[in-house]
Amino acid sequence: MTYVYLTTNPIKRVSVLSTGSVMIHPQHVRSEGTPQMWWLLTSRRWTDPLPINAYVIEHDKGLILFDTGQDRAVVTDPDYTPGGFTGFIHRRFGRFDIEPQDTLSAQLANLGYHIAQVRTAIFSHLHPDHTGGIPQLRHADFVVSQDEWDALVGPKAEMIGLMRNHVDLTGLHWDRITFEPTTDPSLAPFTEAHDLLGDGTLTLLPTPGHTPGSMSLLVRQPRNVPLLMVGDLTYDIHLLDEKHLPGLGHRRQMKNTTDKIHQLRETHPDLVILPAHDPEAANRLAAATATRI
Repeated sequence: MTYVYLTTNPIKRVSVLSTGSVMIHPQHVRSEGTPQMWWLLTSRRWTDPLPINAYVIEHDKGLILFDTGQDRAVVTDPDYTPGGFTGFIHRRFGRFDIEPQDTLSAQLANLGYHIAQVRTAIFSHLHPDHTGGIPQLRHADFVVSQDEWDALVGPKAEMIGLMRNHVDLTGLHWDRITFEPTTDPSLAPFTEAHDLLGDGTLTLLPTPGHTPGSMSLLVRQPRNVPLLMVGDLTYDIHLLDEKHLPGLGHRRQMKNTTDKIHQLRETHPDLVILPAHDPEAANRLAAATATRI
């Protein structure tokens, strides 16, 4: 894969929307070293409400989403989560507050878009708070990593927070990507990537750890600072700066991935990191989109 250097900017606007908020356990945000199942079952502490962010990219080739937020059904439908012990674990992942005005279609309308304009939805991973817009986006193309899809259909899916019945719906078009080798020095230390549109503006990078097939989106525009949308790789940019890891996921993979992100930041000192649940992400994006190199 090679990077095509552009002189004109096909990206007209990058925005963030929030489909409500979620409270999670502090150990979820920052690992305290205790086993994941232990704190999920025993923790009585919850964070302040965190946004459930999705990112909107207005590109010459169409409107593109990175993640789609949480479906409001999680607070209105008692059958949204599985039953039994698995359902209990799912409910321990988070406490949601999602009002009617927080739906994906309503939030897009606030930005001046209609949900029918969305051409493509990219998923950092397939946890429900990232895939909640799927029922409203049946017309769109969906992009996910093959590794993440394999986890979704695997025997341990529900125990790692993946719910196939909300994702693998009839009639949807899924592009399950694999990453191609790249020698682009601007992506180092990543040696694999996927150029979504073939113009170098939207590059997907494998960032496993939180889930087996998690990926991030590098947004590059002429004369603009680069953006990196990282899903749940971290919940707070300050924790990433201090090299703390979240408590949910595969620890060794998360360590390897965050090390790569730090190396990528050395290549791009102006790189703007945009997590899915960082309360400061919206302000950081606003500042970044007002900046010209």
